[in-house]
Amino acid sequence: MSGTLNKVMLIGHTGDDVKMHYFEGGNSLGRFPLATNETYTNKTTNERVTNTEWHNVVVRNKAAEICEKYLKKGDMVYIEGRLKTRKWQDDKGMDRYSTEIHCTDFTFLSPKSDSANSGTGNTAQTTQKTQSAAQPQTNNQVSDEEDDLPF
Repeated sequence: MSGTLNKVMLIGHTGDDVKMHYFEGGNSLGRFPLATNETYTNKTTNERVTNTEWHNVVVRNKAAEICEKYLKKGDMVYIEGRLKTRKWQDDKGMDRYSTEIHCTDFTFLSPKSDSANSGTGNTAQTTQKTQSAAQPQTNNQVSDEEDDLPF
């Protein structure tokens, strides 16, 4: 196979609100940390162990503005993108490297509270290539007698 692939898919919780940076010409960049967890049982101690991995997510332009508006610390989100490693220098002039997830697609997975959105929840999925806007959806509340689905 002669082609290569750089693709990342993550589902996790945001570690902070989106931090925005605006540039001349109207471009913007949003950054936020994303936590993913791995849980397993230690076979020798029978103890449940959880490891958390932190990822630096970068979103651009309209997608960044949508993330800033709807994502808050602790929200669950699906992120799709590619890995990119940046080289930079610290205060002492030492070379440092940061690996980031450059987001190309995302889906908000946390339902929004009724109080924050006047009875409606917002979920959004966007692709930076098309820079589509968030699609609000109503939060369908089902009573117990209507909830007779077999799954």
